[in-house]
Amino acid sequence: MRHQIILSPEAEEDYRRLSARDRAEVRAGLEVHLRHEPEKASKSRIKRLRGLKRPQFRLRIADIRVFYDVDDDCVQILAIIPKADAADWLARQGEPS
Repeated sequence: MRHQIILSPEAEEDYRRLSARDRAEVRAGLEVHLRHEPEKASKSRIKRLRGLKRPQFRLRIADIRVFYDVDDDCVQILAIIPKADAADWLARQGEPS
């Protein structure tokens, strides 16, 4: 099943702040990993986040982390941030379950 990928306003801002090279990598990664099987966890790419109601998942693309939720046929991108800032972002924005 093909999922629609929607960037939140914050994620759009995060995306624009990336370098052109990183934007291309993220765009390709979203298509490859989230378009058809966004909930398929893997050892290195997609991780279901435990203890959080939101965000539900994290996608690793090089040194960039993409946090997102999945609802039916829609993938809602919440943030696109560097690995170094991921723990701080989760502590501030993550909603415990």
